[in-house]
Amino acid sequence: MKPRIKICGLTRIEDLQQAVQAGADAIGLVFYPPSRRCVDLLTAARLARGVPPFVSIVGLFVNADPATVRATLAAVPIHLLQLHGDEDEAYCRQFDRPYIKAARVRPGMDLVQYAAAFPSAQAILLDAFVDGYGGGGRMFDWSLVPPSLGKPLVLSGGLTADNVGEAVRRFRPEAVDVSSGVEVRKGIKDADKIRAFVAAVRASEF
Repeated sequence: MKPRIKICGLTRIEDLQQAVQAGADAIGLVFYPPSRRCVDLLTAARLARGVPPFVSIVGLFVNADPATVRATLAAVPIHLLQLHGDEDEAYCRQFDRPYIKAARVRPGMDLVQYAAAFPSAQAILLDAFVDGYGGGGRMFDWSLVPPSLGKPLVLSGGLTADNVGEAVRRFRPEAVDVSSGVEVRKGIKDADKIRAFVAAVRASEF
């Protein structure tokens, strides 16, 4: 089985092209204004035009007003929503678009119960718990991951070319999601890091 690879937080067409050429299955566009990786609708639409067929476009939102999400979906051909805030199941499913729900992992959190609260989700994404939203390039304690979530797993949080192979072998995720692990600074990707990350995942397929 080949875990799918998402490169998130793209802001430049040249970085998107490098991600696609390296073999990414999905690219992530951030629509969370406090993030330095956030893109406006014009930029997002321009980036989307550079995505070839069979590469998914994922739109990341955090506690966004539903009207904002709908306006974004009208302007940008987003295939999948990635919801990182405190959204509930009713909120997530209202857009009639496939979605994955992020869980900010911390001790004492029942991840199986969390996943069960989102029966319509395509997958649950596990990320580090930090102030604000998004993992901030930090790993979480992998021992907190249960043997099964009852949902497909997307693994995120501090992944790099150096540790993603171990993560894939240990958890057999449906997909891995990286942003800061392939950057030189927030929003600016490094082509060599992208290639190394993709190669490390492919070398660890299960």
